[in-house]
Amino acid sequence: MKTLLVPVARHALLDSVLETALLAARRFGGCVEGFGLRPALAEYVPVDMVGGMTWVRDEEADLAEARDCGGQFQAFMERNGVPRERAGAPGDEPRYRWLPDAPPGDGFLAQYARLFAGTVVGRPGGEAGPRMTTLEAALFESGRPLLIAPPAPPASLGETVMIAWNGSTETARTVAFAEGFLRKAARIEVLAIDTGMVPGPSAEQMAAALVREGLTARGRTLTAGRRSAGEIYLDEAEALGCDLLIKGAYTQSRLRQMIFGGPTSHILAHATMPVLMAH
Repeated sequence: MKTLLVPVARHALLDSVLETALLAARRFGGCVEGFGLRPALAEYVPVDMVGGMTWVRDEEADLAEARDCGGQFQAFMERNGVPRERAGAPGDEPRYRWLPDAPPGDGFLAQYARLFAGTVVGRPGGEAGPRMTTLEAALFESGRPLLIAPPAPPASLGETVMIAWNGSTETARTVAFAEGFLRKAARIEVLAIDTGMVPGPSAEQMAAALVREGLTARGRTLTAGRRSAGEIYLDEAEALGCDLLIKGAYTQSRLRQMIFGGPTSHILAHATMPVLMAH
């Protein structure tokens, strides 16, 4: 992952997003590109049901906030000794760049993210947290993986990796996207839950395939019991000290998970370590 995109907006997880992006950039000697994420006007036209008034966002204020985000992004990189990318400079050290005057809207993020090895976003949740619509736009429309930052800035990234395996196309694709992390990991755990599998290879078969690639991996299948698959993935990852969870997103339909819950929804709501997801 030599190129990472970071949509920068004011929310409670911004520090964690920037720290996660920097850890990835240091791990791969990559470039982090940021831009000010601001909503398109069409995304915010709420109606006051009492007064019957429509409130439209102030575009000038949004532009000013995006420019302020650029200052925060640059200041963070400079505090951490990360230089701005220069044409012709060697590409084996972490560096950053900023995209000024990016168009508004999650649609731009989803399209622009197609140029990058991955996009770093914050785990959605709460009024002060990142928006779920931003995550889903990048997840479903970019064709690229997301690196989702946890609520607290992580201390490490990708040393001990867990693959939340269910035999699906989505998870197989996410594992392929994660190859860079897997090759640098000291330990890889492939974990399946008996009630969460779809027709496909077992966790033990997936681990054996990774071993044939020259990696160190162990596969296990656990019985769910009273816990959900999502709970078990997170409990096991935390118990093993994992600092990266790899998960294919929404093997079940998104609507079904919204109504009944599912591993993806549970992980997006409760993960305390970075998560790499793709659909």
